[in-house]
Amino acid sequence: MSLPDFDRVYDELRARWPETTEERDVATPYGPTRVHVYGPADGSPLVLLPGGSATGLVWFANAPALGKRYRVYAVDLLGDAGRTERQGTPLKSADDLTVWLDALLNGLGLARTHLCGHSYGAWLAVRYALRAPSRVDRLVLVDPTQVFAGFRPGYLLRALRALIRPSEARARAFLAWETADAHPDETWQRLYALATTVPGRKLVVGGRPRVSDLRMPVLAVFAERSRAHHAGKAADRARRTLSHAEVALLPGATHHSLPLTAPRQLNDRLTAFLG
Repeated sequence: MSLPDFDRVYDELRARWPETTEERDVATPYGPTRVHVYGPADGSPLVLLPGGSATGLVWFANAPALGKRYRVYAVDLLGDAGRTERQGTPLKSADDLTVWLDALLNGLGLARTHLCGHSYGAWLAVRYALRAPSRVDRLVLVDPTQVFAGFRPGYLLRALRALIRPSEARARAFLAWETADAHPDETWQRLYALATTVPGRKLVVGGRPRVSDLRMPVLAVFAERSRAHHAGKAADRARRTLSHAEVALLPGATHHSLPLTAPRQLNDRLTAFLG
């Protein structure tokens, strides 16, 4: 179930995408999944998974550049706010999320794809790449959480306050604290804050995946000023764990200001890595 204010702001942010963007509702055993599709039909597929409460629309600042070369599929996550609906098979575990993502790729007709996730979406991307490595060409992790490092206690404390007693004001205060002077897009901030109040959200959590088993090329990009975790330590662990990975710090970026702020820096990293 959505809320009228959330739906209105969702549509406002959808209007920021290129005019030729398509909306698809892809059938899965867990319900129809909303996907925003942009880019040349013959472009290499690139599936984008957002962080929690962000919706697939958060990639609007990246889509115009990425869509010049790739066929972009930005997904509203199962169990989160957005236009993806929970119907049919119940969502109970992290394994359900990977089964859902497998069904989504089937529904999109993608035998293989580049896969990119931010935050919670990066955690899911890793789990899927471990489950179905033959379907992931290259993997991009944007300030991944619960992958190379745990959450900072101070971040968790502030986040839990907004989760336990959700309100638009608490979510806005949390964003203001984490993004500091990064100034993410105002329309998206309103959408994020309203997303936390949408009834029926169910974000499935789980332990850290076994990252050392990843065999495909990996790019891990960390926000230098992330308050979710210590970015420098997480980056060092990524280098130690995945000797074949490319690891980078995005100067000035915070966890929740990505992928919105400094999109050119992120886009340049992605396109250079994906080729």
